[in-house]
Amino acid sequence: QVQLVESGGGLVQAGGSLRVSCAASGFTFKNYAMGWFRQAPGKEREFVAAISWSGTNTLYGDSVKGRCTISRDNVKNTLYLQMDNLKPEDTAVYFCAASGYSGSYLPSPSLYDYWGQGTQVTVSS
Repeated sequence: QVQLVESGGGLVQAGGSLRVSCAASGFTFKNYAMGWFRQAPGKEREFVAAISWSGTNTLYGDSVKGRCTISRDNVKNTLYLQMDNLKPEDTAVYFCAASGYSGSYLPSPSLYDYWGQGTQVTVSS
């Protein structure tokens, strides 16, 4: 069974840092591009970051560019998102997702095949 399990969310103050993780199983992790999305109540799911299957190429959404770093460990089958200088507008449920798409442009949720349950990140002011 395919599983993507996020962890590491929590409550942080504005300007602080947090790293969320996504443990993958049930599919060949190393052959999939991976991405992070976030969704706040009443808002559409927003693209945060994506990383190629090899980890060589990354893509970031405009709202987090310069503040987030996506990475992966293909031995541990784990995806990471390091978030720095967090802002209250970063408050959302963060989801990891896996994509079998072979291209390098991965900002759309429609390009992803598997999704995790999400982890809550709350940034206080």
